[in-house]
Amino acid sequence: MGRPNYSFQKRQKELAKKKKKEDKKQRKLEKQQTPAGEEETPSLQED
Repeated sequence: MGRPNYSFQKRQKELAKKKKKEDKKQRKLEKQQTPAGEEETPSLQED
């Protein structure tokens, strides 16, 4: 039986961390672009 490939596991962990960080950065940018009073959920306005 072979030895476990720890460098592969480490690389996968680093990639997952990097992806999560990028996703968080993207969400933060999207939140800044929308006005503070306006949310993504539709409001219940009636004419």
